[in-house]
Order: sequence, then structure tokens, then C-alpha cells
Amino acid sequence: MSTDLLLRRASAGLPCWVRDATGTRRALPLDRWMGGASASLADRIADRVMLAGCHGATVDLGCGPGRLTAALVSAGVNALGVDSSVTAVQLTIRRGGVALHSDIFAPLPRSGNWDRVLLADGNIGIGGEPVRVLSRARELLQPYGIVIAEVDPPTTAGVRRELLRWETEHLAGDWFAWASVGVAAASEVARAAGLRVIDVLQHANRHFVRMEWA
Repeated sequence: MSTDLLLRRASAGLPCWVRDATGTRRALPLDRWMGGASASLADRIADRVMLAGCHGATVDLGCGPGRLTAALVSAGVNALGVDSSVTAVQLTIRRGGVALHSDIFAPLPRSGNWDRVLLADGNIGIGGEPVRVLSRARELLQPYGIVIAEVDPPTTAGVRRELLRWETEHLAGDWFAWASVGVAAASEVARAAGLRVIDVLQHANRHFVRMEWA
């Protein structure tokens, strides 16, 4: 099952989940990802906490269905969502955002000139390589810009790498690599990517690490 199908099901309110290589099935925060009225009040407030410092040009890496990109555009911020899913890009544009269909490691506009680079919803773990993801964010960032990455709460120790796949009642996708970075491990991962943590924001057990060039 592709990410496109997952997002189409999520936008229709249909169930999806993720399974790891041990066979453990986990729920997905689909309501949060979709945003708007689907999300809880706590998640809507947490999103505002995450975006509070996004005043300059912001690139949202792995934007998904675009709730954050669209919110920034609505607030008058020059924001661009980037996602490898065609459906994600379509959903982002449909809700008023601006989005580009691309791998986050492919050439992107304004490289080296973004004021903010956003890695929401655990996207620091894309590909199972958080140092590579943060190094890419650093490449996109202007020298005095800030990377904002959502990480796991303190209950996640260190960096956990795993293989996952999307599933529904009748479909299963291909396995893909992912990493979860606990808030306590963020400084070490940032340092390996040439960044340093300047502060950590949190709301409703969601944690957002802000980083700048080291």
C-alpha cells in the first residue's frame, strides 16, 4: 500500500495502521495529521506552539496532507510543503497551501536561504537516518535560520530504528525504514549534523526541538 492510498483513506476517515517487523501493530495519529476539525484541541494548540517561531520563509519537509503548510500560508508566511506523495501535494494545495512533489533530498528551491526548516510529526526519522535528515535541513537553512523538529517524548530512549509498513484490513504496503528520536537524544543527533539545540518546546506530550547552525 502506497502513502498515496494511506492519505486518501485518512482523508475519507477510513482506518489505517502501521506494523513493525516484530509484528506489533500500532495506531496512526491520522486525525492529527489531517488537522482542522479532525484534530483534538490539544493537538491544534501543539501545532500553534510548533509554528510560533515560523515568521520567515519556511519549508515543511514531508508536509503530508498540508495542515501546517496551509496554516503558515494563511498567516501570511512564505511557506512551501515538500512531499514524495502526489496525494499529499494535492491535499496541501486543496487546503490553500503551496507544495512541491519531490524527495526531500532532491534539489529544492531556495536551497541555503530558508529561514525555517520544519520537520513535523517525527519526520526527523525519514529513511531511518536522522543525522542525514538534519544534515539536509542544515543545507537548506540560511546561516541564522532555525530547524524545528518534532521528536518523541522522554519515554523514547536514544534513537530507535525500525522497519515499518502501512496496513489496512486487506492491504499491506512495502517495508520502509524509520527512526524515532527521543528528546534526550536530540542534542547528540543535532551535533552530528552540524547543528545545536537552542531550546525545546512542548505541549500535550508533544516535543519540538529548535536547532541552529553549530
